[in-house]
Amino acid sequence: MIKHSIRYFNNKPVRAVWDNDKSEWWYSAVDFIDILVEPNSPRRYWNNVKERNPELSPFCGQLKLYADDGKKYLSDVINESGVRVLLTIIPSKYRKQVQDWISSMLDPIDEQSKKKAYELYKTDLIEENEIGKTIGLQKIHAYLFEGLYPFAGKIRTKTISKAGFVFASGDYLPQTLSDIDGMPDDTFAQIIDKYIEMNIAHPFMEGNGRSTRIWLDMLLKERINKCIDWSKIEKNDYLSAMKDSPVNPKPIFDLLENALTDKVDDRELFMKGIDYSYYYEEEE
Repeated sequence: MIKHSIRYFNNKPVRAVWDNDKSEWWYSAVDFIDILVEPNSPRRYWNNVKERNPELSPFCGQLKLYADDGKKYLSDVINESGVRVLLTIIPSKYRKQVQDWISSMLDPIDEQSKKKAYELYKTDLIEENEIGKTIGLQKIHAYLFEGLYPFAGKIRTKTISKAGFVFASGDYLPQTLSDIDGMPDDTFAQIIDKYIEMNIAHPFMEGNGRSTRIWLDMLLKERINKCIDWSKIEKNDYLSAMKDSPVNPKPIFDLLENALTDKVDDRELFMKGIDYSYYYEEEE
């Protein structure tokens, strides 16, 4: 079974496919060349590298990858071991960053929860009356992180903070979430207001962003038959807008509004949205 994914380094995509039989990820060789040396023609550069370095051969192959036109084409791919060999061959100012990136993006919790997130597309996890409610968000969080976090789906009781911002107090979180459940969510503006408040509440110890973005898309789909094309939103723009949203909601409102699409039943758009959602959570 092959699963497609997109990873991001400095906002540049690296296409990947999961080979379930071999239990490993294979990455686009041309995409790796593009992030390592940024040549005018990554494909030509890669062809020269593989011809001159036969030691790469055991770690390379060909699999079908999605191109910009949305179609799949047979492409050169390289596994994790091959990437590490490639990093010893090619001089790159990003070598150390890419080494760290490769290690961090293979984090077992992220990998396993991401696989579960892909599967959400074909489930009926959330009942209609749970969409936009805390219970719906809890079910999403539990689905993503069950077996990975002991608190999967459980509302936190501790007060937490991030980058100096203190989220809703653990002592009053049940009432806060009850108030959020009661907020109107019939229009786009109301839905984004609710999304901002849920982000401020931050109901879980970890995994809030990944689960709440899925919760948001479910709510948008149910209420206004729209969803977000997350690939249109740069990571730093999103993080900055979310950071400002408690006092100035306009930046996140504008970002999300400009990325709205009516492709609510597009599986590939959903999968790409998951890729971006997990990318937003990666440490720089």
